[in-house]
Amino acid sequence: MAVIKSIIRYLDHIKEMDPAARSYLAIILLYPCVHIMWNYRIANYLYKKNLIFLASYLALRGRKKWGIEIHPGAEIGKNFFIDHGMGVVIGETTIIGDNVTIFQGVTLGGTGKETGKRHPTIEDNVIIGAGAKVLGPIVISKGSKIGAGAIVIKDTQENSTTVGLAAHTIKIGNKTFSRQIVYKDGENKSSLL
Repeated sequence: MAVIKSIIRYLDHIKEMDPAARSYLAIILLYPCVHIMWNYRIANYLYKKNLIFLASYLALRGRKKWGIEIHPGAEIGKNFFIDHGMGVVIGETTIIGDNVTIFQGVTLGGTGKETGKRHPTIEDNVIIGAGAKVLGPIVISKGSKIGAGAIVIKDTQENSTTVGLAAHTIKIGNKTFSRQIVYKDGENKSSLL
């Protein structure tokens, strides 16, 4: 009974996050994130039982079928929602908290320089926009939002919004920051970008 309640909570979370979700049946049959998460949970169980080859094979089949690559060694909390999903990559030492939403094309990866913990930690209630790249053993703190297309290589602060190709924080809680742009004529102008 606890498993059924957990599944219903997950489906309710998806309905809450996606206004296009019309019914449990539609979510179960048509949402790739539901299928890849069931696939991941089985692969992760096998990985923890040291059945690495079998877990990796299952993860590979999931990637081919749904276009979402989740390493079976990643740790993912409750109510993880991948909206649209195609092209998502989640590395082996990634840790994802509860109630996290990511969009298509997101990479939670390494920089290629580290050993050990080399992928990001995503805390609870984080939203990561389409195409964002979160790289290295960094922490995306609780309640953070990462803008679409951002490249993030440094820790964020709680409840912050981070945007840009060379990502920088523009908001922490209710405090908004700007940065100065110096034009060729020497004039300074404030910008949120």
